[in-house]
Order: sequence, then C-alpha cells, then structure tokens
Amino acid sequence: MPDLKVLYDDGPCLVVNKPSGLLTQAPRGIDSLEIWVREFWKCREEKSDDEKIYVGIIHRLDRPVSGATLFARHVRAAQRLSAQFQQRTVSKTYWAVVEGAPPTNEGTWTDHLHKRHGMAQTIVVPEDDPRGKLAVLHYRVLQRWGDQTLLEIQLETGRTHQIRVQASSRGLPVLGDEQYGATRLFGHETDEARDRAIALHARELGFRHPMRDEQVQITAPLPPAWDALGVEPGLLA
Repeated sequence: MPDLKVLYDDGPCLVVNKPSGLLTQAPRGIDSLEIWVREFWKCREEKSDDEKIYVGIIHRLDRPVSGATLFARHVRAAQRLSAQFQQRTVSKTYWAVVEGAPPTNEGTWTDHLHKRHGMAQTIVVPEDDPRGKLAVLHYRVLQRWGDQTLLEIQLETGRTHQIRVQASSRGLPVLGDEQYGATRLFGHETDEARDRAIALHARELGFRHPMRDEQVQITAPLPPAWDALGVEPGLLA
C-alpha cells in the first residue's frame, strides 16, 4: 500500500499531504493520489477488489506541488465540500520560495489568466481579453535570504497554475518551476522533468465539516526537500 500521509481523518473527510511529482487524478494506468486514497479506504474497510470505492475529489494540486489535499468518502459530503470551494468560503494558504524578491513585504496580485487550449499552461492576458478569468491572491513575505524569498500566499480565486504564473509574470518564478521561468532546480533531480518538485506547498486548508458544520483547520508539514532551503526554524513550528 502507498505511503499515504494522512493529516485529518474524520467521518467522510480525509485530508492528506500530497507528495510532489504525483498527479491528484490521472487517466487509467497512471499512478495518482486518487488511487492511493482509494486503496487506503479499501484496506481500512476490508473491501474486496471488485467492490467499488467512491473517492470524492474536492480540489486538485498541480503535479509538482505538495501539501494538503481534501477528499470525501461519499457523494453528499463531496457536494457540500465542493460548494464551499465554489462559494470561496474555504481558506487556502500556500508557502512558496521564489527567485528574487517582491518590492514590498505584503500585497495583492490581480491579473486575468487564460489556460491555453490543449496545453498545461496558463498565461496572463489583458483585462479586456474575453478569454481571461480574474485571478486574485494576497501575499506576505516570511523570509528573505540571498536572492530568494519565502512567501505566504492566500488565494482568493483558484485558477489553473495561478500562483505559478502570477509570480512568474512579476519576475518571481517559483524555485524549480522551469515551465514558468525558474533558473534553478528544487529538490531531487529526476530523469523526467514532469516528475520534478517545485517549492510550492499547500500549507494550510480550512473548511467546514460537511456533516457537523464545525470549522476544520489543517496544517501540512513541509516535505524533506525544504530542509536544504534555509527556512528559519521558528517558521516551521
């Protein structure tokens, strides 16, 4: 059974710490976090191989991104959790190490983004471009050292590759993110570029429990690859 890092397990809700390099969901025959979660539930509930296990995928993280990812065990919980994401009542906080440094210690980035058809790539487009969708995030600097910066980012919207493209468009590519202009690798080198990690981690996730209507707040520990970055120990407590 895969080494699933469970952060929260209560009723129909499961939050796991996704490793980088793994797809959240994938076509048949390709490994994914969805498969890991299904296997986890199947083993725990002692289901046979021919019994179907429902896995509600509430949101997705990009393949090279790590961190807190939420799943639901049944349809009713999945619908209620998905509604929270659609209504933007979920809190999502990311940590990112970027090349360079923003001019201010905190701020808001507002852009219009377009996901290119048939490509796993998003671009910034003019405000009046009908293809564009509003993208808003808020950041604050947690640490500056050398020519890189640790940012804490709160997403107001959830567009494809949003943090990655908004940072890159300001000359601040996420460390390791060659697709969006990074010049340095992050973590372990791999033969396949798509398997490489980037220094972007879904650090905190907050939502209402779908059955008890209680607030849940989850913090996802950083992957080992972050140990070599020089993040101040006090920030990791």
